[in-house]
Amino acid sequence: MTSSTTNSKTGAGNFFEMFRVGQVIAHATPRTITEGDTAVYQGLYGSRFAVQSSAPFARAIGYPTAPIDDLIVFHVILGKTVPDISLNAIANLGYADCRFLAPVYPGDTLTATSEVLGLRENSSGDSGIVYVRTNGMNQDGVTVLTYARWVMVRKRDKSAPAPTPTVPKLPEAVTADQLGAAVPSLHIPSWDKTLAGSAHFWDDYAVGEKIDHVDGMTIEEAEHQIATRLYQNTARVHFNQHVEGQGRFGRRLVYGGVVISLARALSFNGLANAFHIAAINGGRHVAPAFAGDTVYAWSEVLDKAEVPGRSDVGALRLRLVGVKDLAPASFPLETAPGKYAPGVILDLDYWALLPRA
Repeated sequence: MTSSTTNSKTGAGNFFEMFRVGQVIAHATPRTITEGDTAVYQGLYGSRFAVQSSAPFARAIGYPTAPIDDLIVFHVILGKTVPDISLNAIANLGYADCRFLAPVYPGDTLTATSEVLGLRENSSGDSGIVYVRTNGMNQDGVTVLTYARWVMVRKRDKSAPAPTPTVPKLPEAVTADQLGAAVPSLHIPSWDKTLAGSAHFWDDYAVGEKIDHVDGMTIEEAEHQIATRLYQNTARVHFNQHVEGQGRFGRRLVYGGVVISLARALSFNGLANAFHIAAINGGRHVAPAFAGDTVYAWSEVLDKAEVPGRSDVGALRLRLVGVKDLAPASFPLETAPGKYAPGVILDLDYWALLPRA
């Protein structure tokens, strides 16, 4: 058997010039989610939200059992897409119009498909931005998650002609009438504030309020590697030191989802009753993170909204800012419009649901 025949059985992933606007990709490897995923997730990030941590707590307020953490669902679905979308990525740049549409429970099996929404070659000619819409479904074909993201992807053939630039128009924010689909009707009188860890409900927060989440967590090399593998994320920038040791940073990048999950877990201190991420309006990985960095977080309440048809929960639009090796008491963000302060690594705009009094 010749070497070329052998190589034809392996995949090198898609490079920028291989994508086409309108292309639909069905991603491999369905993933059944178990209670083990929750245990490992809590071991990696220390998440403490009561609804996802306690089956009796969840049942008392109206769930059939404790749902899977929203970010586990996000990571698993994103991981499905990596071999086809971002195996040859230089960086994952951002997210928009991310909506959690149905709850996921232990035993559910998730699959994913993506559609290419746009393409834009970079001026350097050696890479480009790929815009995709990804949908995650459960075993019954119910869409549980949908989101858009954009990724900088290498070209394999630098002489390949540039596509006609196409940049999709994405909504600035998810509207309030699109929130709440993944949460059953809740019995708020059964919400035990002591067990939840906070007495503060939706009504207790004000637009413009800033919250220093105080605590910090250092990223360990083994932990971010476990996370990358757990979500079957095969992007070389996260796990292949042999390759990345010869790159511009000389080491593996921490998967951006690790930073999101750490910042979200840290936000428990100040937002313990913000139990559900209903939508992500937008997000940027502002700067890379590496093993050894210590992540802190702070939040700002950007908006409040009543969820149409719901009196049990309300929505807070939150800006979650992750910083590394920098205490967040001064709420670091920008030094000038559009210029992030040193140490800022994450800028995430999302809607969270909280119980109403």
